[in-house]
Amino acid sequence: MTTLPDYPFSSNFLQLPEGRLHYVDEGTGPAVLLVHGNPTWSYYFRHLISALSENFRVIAVDHLGCGLSDKPQRYPYRLQNHIDNLESLLEELEIKEASLVVHDWGGPIGLGYFTRNIERLRRLVVLNTAAFHAPYVPWRIRVCAISFIGALIVRGLNGFAWPATWMAVNKPLAPSTKKAYLLPYNSWRHRIGVHRFVRDIPLSKQHPTYSLISTIEAGLPRIKEHEVPLMIVWGGKDFCFNRYYFEQWRIRFPDAHTHYLAEAGHYVLEDGHGVVEPIIKDFFCADGREYR
Repeated sequence: MTTLPDYPFSSNFLQLPEGRLHYVDEGTGPAVLLVHGNPTWSYYFRHLISALSENFRVIAVDHLGCGLSDKPQRYPYRLQNHIDNLESLLEELEIKEASLVVHDWGGPIGLGYFTRNIERLRRLVVLNTAAFHAPYVPWRIRVCAISFIGALIVRGLNGFAWPATWMAVNKPLAPSTKKAYLLPYNSWRHRIGVHRFVRDIPLSKQHPTYSLISTIEAGLPRIKEHEVPLMIVWGGKDFCFNRYYFEQWRIRFPDAHTHYLAEAGHYVLEDGHGVVEPIIKDFFCADGREYR
C-alpha cells in the first residue's frame, strides 16, 4: 500500500460475510472508539490516534465501502448495516466498554449502537455530526442523492469526496493529505460507499432509514440519564452541520463541555489540528477524576 502521511498504523481486518472490515487498533489501556463519516475514513483521525494511543487502546474503523475496507457492489449500505458491522467488530475485539468519538455519519452509527448499550459507554465526544432529524439538507447534497444524477456526480466525477478536500476545510490541505483522503476512492467501483451514504440520508418519512434515526434520537436522553460525560468540539464554518446542529446538541445536553472553533470547517480535526487533540485527550484522561 502507498505510504500515507502521518498514518504509520498497522492494518487489521475483520472478515464479515460481505467483505473485510478494516480497522486501526493502536495502544493499550481503556478503549476509545473513533467512528468516521462520509466521505472520510480512519485517516481523518490519524493525529488523534497518535495522541490518544499513548494512554488508551484506540480503535478506528473503516465502514464497509470506505477507506481500506472492502467495497462490495451488491450490499445494502444502510445505516443499520453499519451499526451491525460496528457491533460485530466490538464483539470480535471483546470490547466491553469504550469511550466514543463520532464525526458526521459516525454520529448515528456510533450512537445507534451505544444508545442501545448505554452501560458500555464511558465518555462521548461529538464532532460536527447529528443523531437526530434535521429540518433541511443543503441542495448540493440533495442533488447527489438523486439516483442516476447522483451516481454520475459522486461515482463518475468524484464530485463528493474530491470537493470535500477543499469545501470541508478552512485551511488548505497539503497535496499529499488530499491524495491520502482520496486514495480509497479512485474509481467508480470504489466510490460506491460514498454514494450510498448520501442516498441513505432520510429526506422524507418514507425513507427506509427515517425510523431508525427517530429511534436513535429517542435514545439520546439515555446519555444524560446514565451521566455519561459529553464533550462537543465543533467547527463553526461547516456549511452542512452548521450552528443549528451545534445548538441542538447544547439544548439536549446543556451540561456538555463545549469547544466552538469559529474558524474551523467540517473537518474540524484538520483545521483544529494541534488544538483539538490535547482537549480531547485531557477529557478522556479525566476518566478517573472529576472533569467539570
